[in-house]
Amino acid sequence: MSDFVDRVTVHVKGGDGGNGSAGIRREKYKPLAGPNGGNGGKGGSVILKADQNATSLLDFRFMPHRTADSGTMGLGDTKDGSNGADLVLPVPVGTVVFEARGAQGSPKKPGAVLADLRHAGDTYVAAAGGAGGLGNAALANRTRRAPGFALLGEPGDERDIILELKSIADVALVGFPSAGKSSLIAAMSAAKPKIADYPFTTLVPNLGVVQAGDMRYTIADVPGLIPGASQGKGLGLTFLRHIERTEIIAHVIDCATIDPDRDPLSDYYALEKELGEYADDLDLPLGAIPIPERPRVIILNKIDVPDAKELADFVRPEFEKLDLPVYEISTASHAGLKELNFALAKLVKEMRAQIAEREESVDEERVVIKPLEEPGAQRRNGRNAQVREFEIEREDDGHGNFWFTVTGVKPERWVRQTNFDNDEAVGYLADRLAKLGVEDSLRKHGAHAGDEVRIGRGERAVAFDWDPTIAAGAEMLDGTQLGSRGKDLRLEEEDGRKRRRTNSERRREYHEMMDARAAVRAAMQAERAAGHWADPSIDDDRHDEQSLFGRGEVEEYEDEPGADGSRQLD
Repeated sequence: MSDFVDRVTVHVKGGDGGNGSAGIRREKYKPLAGPNGGNGGKGGSVILKADQNATSLLDFRFMPHRTADSGTMGLGDTKDGSNGADLVLPVPVGTVVFEARGAQGSPKKPGAVLADLRHAGDTYVAAAGGAGGLGNAALANRTRRAPGFALLGEPGDERDIILELKSIADVALVGFPSAGKSSLIAAMSAAKPKIADYPFTTLVPNLGVVQAGDMRYTIADVPGLIPGASQGKGLGLTFLRHIERTEIIAHVIDCATIDPDRDPLSDYYALEKELGEYADDLDLPLGAIPIPERPRVIILNKIDVPDAKELADFVRPEFEKLDLPVYEISTASHAGLKELNFALAKLVKEMRAQIAEREESVDEERVVIKPLEEPGAQRRNGRNAQVREFEIEREDDGHGNFWFTVTGVKPERWVRQTNFDNDEAVGYLADRLAKLGVEDSLRKHGAHAGDEVRIGRGERAVAFDWDPTIAAGAEMLDGTQLGSRGKDLRLEEEDGRKRRRTNSERRREYHEMMDARAAVRAAMQAERAAGHWADPSIDDDRHDEQSLFGRGEVEEYEDEPGADGSRQLD
């Protein structure tokens, strides 16, 4: 198996956020001394980073599933959970990230371009980690002093992406199979490609670093092209992508070929036709020079053969008429390699300056277009900016069943953070949606009580029957303040000791206790004055267990019963 892979499908998943904690501080005489639940930790993200030391996508073929660490749950005593570590994946410079399209279980095809890692150090967050849930300490406010719930952590992003490597080199060597491209890159650099005397010896692109004085540049050896390569013949379609990022295209022409149907000029025109057809389907990045406009260099190879030398001298004027620089070389004897090396270095230096100037001008001319906002469901963000928070659509299945779908970053995130087993948490979600304006917008779209409402789409969507209620914070007609929807089950216990008393209740209970004590003292004083009390120092009832001096003695009977069957006390 080859150790070079230039396209691979990867499944990435960000770490899940940790759940918040719903802890309550316990103190002496204060069974509910306030919330102290900490926040959950944030999940780690999967990040792709262009690295010069990475040369292939082979690692992703053996390990196509990559997952970042999840955050941990919050703890009591307001201790936040730890954040999950980011997973940084090094990829070769020139890697393009595509959205993977296709049904589950079938081969994926590249979709929209997500990122283009053209320079060393470029990064792209392929799957963001989920946010950690807030603990009840962070959810407490003036009206909700001790929340009995916490928010759940958000799941991390999960999706399939396609990584495609487009080698970044200064010079691309193109030509027919066995034209001597691998021999040329081996003679000019330290690269050691496989060289043999049969077509399509080069199955993978080879990169070589060439030194010309103080100038250094790279050469890419692309597998041989044949007529029809742009339509998928041979290996050309698979590896033509590796010349998209090159600055100079060098035609390596075999002047010693024994094929009677081929000659240097026909080879050149055939290759240019394939490059032109392939360039029509390319979507080059901003600032890049189109392939037809890139400079060409003609390299007439194998002049060590006498017949090839004569043919090179014969066709050289024809190429010069096309304003193309021509160099006659021999990879076997190294003839003409020095002149070719310094000529390519000079041309690469000029092209680098031109590309840098084009990229700078494109950045200056780039215009940021902001879409117009529609009225409704908006909020103020700053002075004049408006951001749409959610969208509501009425959908049906064509059989009389309909529902309302609510989509938006905030509503969908709030639903994922809600623990639907906790009634107070569900009430808190209803308050947030009402404050955002979802209920008012549903009414405007014609929703009625009992209609089905879905928040989100896909597997994470939550469906429920809509039950419009009074918004949180409203007041009754008599001025009584309404609490938030939802209830804390800890405050609904029958045992009053588990409920925190208000100041008015404490004051009332204190006065009731003092009044009861005064009533008891008055009654005891009246009984003492009336002589109802006996002298406590006289033990007049030795069988009374409750008396101060009582011994609780048990009555004893005679062993023999009387004539009537009764027993007499001793």
